[in-house]
Amino acid sequence: MTANDDSGRRWTIGELAKATGVTVRTLYHYDEIGLVPASERTASGHRRYTETDLRRLYRVRALRGLGLSLEEIAGVLRQPGDDLSGLRALLGTQLAELELRAARMEQLKGQIGGLLWLLDKSVMPDPEQFMATLELISVYDSYFGQELRDQLALRRARLGEERMENLREEWLAMLRQARQYMLDGTPVDDPGVRDLARRWEAMGSALQSGDRRLDERITAAGRALWRANSAELSEEISRQIDWLDAGDLPALFEYFERVRKARDRD
Repeated sequence: MTANDDSGRRWTIGELAKATGVTVRTLYHYDEIGLVPASERTASGHRRYTETDLRRLYRVRALRGLGLSLEEIAGVLRQPGDDLSGLRALLGTQLAELELRAARMEQLKGQIGGLLWLLDKSVMPDPEQFMATLELISVYDSYFGQELRDQLALRRARLGEERMENLREEWLAMLRQARQYMLDGTPVDDPGVRDLARRWEAMGSALQSGDRRLDERITAAGRALWRANSAELSEEISRQIDWLDAGDLPALFEYFERVRKARDRD
């Protein structure tokens, strides 16, 4: 038997598997790759695990449960026991990945919820209308690459559903007020119109990440999407907002642009 200063109980591979719930096959694999090698061998070559091995196996299982790969776990175990910086960095990365995964699920949940809303809105759903919505989702994905979609999903997740719903209600209220100003022919230099435009822009800033380059890319993608698909997007939005006509949204955006230009001239 190999000399070892771990003077406690010894486990065969079968006993260790039974005690920990890890399969014998997995323990063989852990031994072969050096992740949890048996500290001792009998004269006939049978593995014997010590209390130190058992503690190491529990650490592997705990880290595996957090989603770390075997390679990442091996890196953690190579660090000194009192060096927590590497483990902290690794767990921070894992947390970021989990947040991203959750954000993607929330984004998908929102898309499916929107489609269900569309189906529930009519007693007999219009297949063409339903397919048009699916096509718009596909178009959106083509303008916003995976990185931008992930950033938008993370931003939404970090703001929270309650905050996002409040922003939506605020946006609808401003949209209704802007539409009334426009229909009334209110001049673009009217103080009320300018205040509304300022609040509109402030809402856009609240949804930004703070990363200037990233925000510029998202804004550019949104503008390109709108330029190429304004008619289809306006029609879809008008279906969701009963009081908004399909032609109102392009006119409102043009109205706000004239407000901005008039303000910049002053």
